[in-house]
Order: sequence, then C-alpha cells, then structure tokens
Amino acid sequence: MSLGSSLASFALVAGLITIVPGLDTAIVIRSAVRNGRGHGFATALGVSCGALTWGAGAAVGIAALLEISAVAYTVVRVAGACYMVWLGSRLLVLALRAKAQRREPSGSDGPGKQQRKLSRSWARGFTTNLLNPKIGAFYVAVMPQFIPAHAPHLAVGLLLAGVHDAEAMLWFSGIILAAHSARRALARRRTQRAIDGITGSVLIGFGVKLGL
Repeated sequence: MSLGSSLASFALVAGLITIVPGLDTAIVIRSAVRNGRGHGFATALGVSCGALTWGAGAAVGIAALLEISAVAYTVVRVAGACYMVWLGSRLLVLALRAKAQRREPSGSDGPGKQQRKLSRSWARGFTTNLLNPKIGAFYVAVMPQFIPAHAPHLAVGLLLAGVHDAEAMLWFSGIILAAHSARRALARRRTQRAIDGITGSVLIGFGVKLGL
C-alpha cells in the first residue's frame, strides 16, 4: 500500500471515529458555551495534542506496550478514571452551587490572566485525551494497518495522527461556532448550570465505566 492510499484510507476511518459523540466532544462544547470561542478552540487544540501524543506513542510502540502489559494499562486506566471522576465532580459542584458567582469587572482580565485561562482550557483538553486509554487502543489497533512496511514508523505515525487532528479540528470548529452562535440563549445561569451538570455526569459515567 502506498503512502497516499494509506493516508486516504486512514482519513476515512478517522473521520468516522471523529464524528461519533464522546468525552472530547462534551468537554469542547462545555468550554465553548461556558467561556467562549477562544476557550473552546484552546480545549480542542489540547485534545488534538493529546491525540498527537498517542499517535507518536503508537508509532514507537508505547501504545502496544499498554496493550500487552496488564500493569501498564491498568495504571493508565485507573489514572484516567480518577481524573474523569474528579473533573466531573468539580462540574457537579459548580452546577449544584446555589449562590451565583459574582462577575469580575471588565478591566480585571488582563492579557496574562486571559492567557492563563486559555492555557488551563488547553491543559484540560490535553489531559483528558492523554489519560483516555481508549484513544491509545484505537491507534494501536488501527494505525499499524496504514503504515507501509518500509516507511519510517514515527514519521508516518505522526502524519496519520496529524490527519486525524485536522479532521477533529474541522469538526470541533463547526461545533464551537454553533455553540457560540447560541451562546446568548445558553448563557443564562440556569442553562449553564444544567450544562455543567450534564457534562459532569457524563465525565463521572465515563470514569466509572473506564475504572470498572
């Protein structure tokens, strides 16, 4: 199989995986609705960087190690489950908090503070994807089939992961822009609390399922 046909075939499979709603989609939507387009794109970029890391790991055999080593896989699985439950619990606490938080003055968000907030959104997306062993399982099961026998595995693995990231960013962009368009209607305190509650419940559900 040539590299061109491998890329085209992988793009088709990865595209189908991308549009299936999952944990990453829930986090990106929540970030876009709660904090705006910038944070939605930062979260999506973090998710993509996590996928790129998994792609590199699969190409050099790290994901394969997780597949054959029960201890290594269990460590990643438990860490991911704990992180998801912790993050979901935080969102549920926000959703159940009766007293509305005061809005900060418009002049209080300087460039440094905004940058820190965007970096936290990126880190949340990155950590969520990096601690999801299902992403590694996808790459280790699918990626080797699309790497030509005599091609450099790391370079082609990164290229395939980049194709997946490009498709994911296009998909996330549509979701983020749609969420931003409806943000005024979704910006009500009650609606945002409902979004936090739903997202938190989904995260806890994923965490418990992954842990078990």
